[in-house]
Amino acid sequence: MLTVEQILASQKASVETLLGLTSKAFEGVEKIVELNMSASKAALAESAEQAKAVLSVKDAQELLALQSGLLQPLAEKTAAYSRHLYEIATGSTAELSKSFEGQAAEAQQKFMGLVETASKNAPAGSESAVAVMKSAVDAATNALETVQKAVKQATDVAETSFNTVAATATNAAKTGAKKS
Repeated sequence: MLTVEQILASQKASVETLLGLTSKAFEGVEKIVELNMSASKAALAESAEQAKAVLSVKDAQELLALQSGLLQPLAEKTAAYSRHLYEIATGSTAELSKSFEGQAAEAQQKFMGLVETASKNAPAGSESAVAVMKSAVDAATNALETVQKAVKQATDVAETSFNTVAATATNAAKTGAKKS
């Protein structure tokens, strides 16, 4: 049977977990805001430089050369920005997942402890009900582990695909700039 102290401790732990997860989520948002601010500052400075360069162009050939020279760095910066944004997102997600997995494991252990306590104090003849309860908990644990593995595999595939697309886009921009 749960005591008032156990319930209060559980509630306190839940609130602390929620505050920790909220803090991690805000850290991710702060990193994205910081990335966007630095990217915006850099884009503004580069736009000013490019405008000055365009104003100093003397003929159409020089303008074409200037434009083709701008494509490659733009593609590389876009790929770098996307990569950084992806790293922030996956890092934040990984931290939240790790925290969730830890909390789920702890909750499972507490629940199994309650099941064990209940089985020891159960009246005679309830062994089959306790066995069914333990079996259900084991099945839920296996299902959770399967889902966690599937999510990790999907994340790995998505990361590989993202890196491939980013590399392809950068290489295409380089090839296009060289042809110009």
